[in-house]
Amino acid sequence: MVRAGGTSMAAAGPTLAVVAREAGVSVPTASKVVNGRDDVAPETRRRVTEALERLGYVRRPRFDATKAPTLIDLVVHTLDSSWTGAVLHGAEEAAHEAGLEIVVSAGLTRTRAGRPEHGWLDKLTARGSSGVLFNLAELTRAQHAWLDHHRIPYVLIDPVHEPPPGVVSVGAANWQGGVTATEHLLALGHERIAVIAGNRRRLCSGARVAGYRSALASAGLRHRGEYVRHAGFDEDTARCRMHELLDLPEPPTAVFACSDRMALGACAALAERGLRVPEDVSVVGFDDLPEARWRTPALTTVRQPLSEMAATALRLLVRLMHGDRPEGTRTELSTRLVERASTAAPPARSAARR
Repeated sequence: MVRAGGTSMAAAGPTLAVVAREAGVSVPTASKVVNGRDDVAPETRRRVTEALERLGYVRRPRFDATKAPTLIDLVVHTLDSSWTGAVLHGAEEAAHEAGLEIVVSAGLTRTRAGRPEHGWLDKLTARGSSGVLFNLAELTRAQHAWLDHHRIPYVLIDPVHEPPPGVVSVGAANWQGGVTATEHLLALGHERIAVIAGNRRRLCSGARVAGYRSALASAGLRHRGEYVRHAGFDEDTARCRMHELLDLPEPPTAVFACSDRMALGACAALAERGLRVPEDVSVVGFDDLPEARWRTPALTTVRQPLSEMAATALRLLVRLMHGDRPEGTRTELSTRLVERASTAAPPARSAARR
């Protein structure tokens, strides 16, 4: 059959029966794979999945596309962090305003052999989600292509890597945050300022270190390579990096840690050396998580508006779901310094006490 304009009905894509025949399975078995059922042998699942991708099968979602969207997915890296709590808070408030409900999932973007595990994307389309928010997700090119192939709108919140062209994302002004943190320490009189950065591959980590270097250059200070240490955005590795900094012939009198958790790890290392914060070494964090306020002394940090980032991402997603693409693909929200008790003028001695 041919429609007006010469478009074949085959343009709508292969049927599930065609996919089943290609994979050498029954239609019910192919349907189980498409719907994310677990009662399928791994080898059978592999054959069906490869046939789906090879033939360009597009699963028809169960929701009625003519109706207003009511459900979206929020995929987070982990549920066990105050960071995620702030993101959930912002997304939930914005979703309530938009009349939407949210399904929250954690850690579902991990891959095996280049494909998402457990058919999470098929489950997403099966339950009729109209769009997805990804927080700190490391999506592969195959996963981006899969989302585009299924025509599922999505927005990235604080993407780990540079997104592909055209992908909408929301983040914080990380470069400016690095500048602000370093300028604060410079204004207090520090010159030996170190930075404990996150993973080298992380987009935000590179921007924060670049801001740190820019602030030093503007102050006429030479950048010292030994003062730049990379950790994993966790307390334990940051504690190790802080010990390395303290073992230098000229240890720093101030440290800018590129996350609050790393700042807490740095403070732990200082305490293990018998050094006081901020009397001996000043420490600045980044995020302004609740634990930054709870520690003693309270942590000076750069606040990035996590809840606002999530709310902004949801509003952008709603626009995408209605076919309205924003003019720009990257939205950055401002950061600001929250000055507390972990920073002060450098000690009078020429070197930090061991």
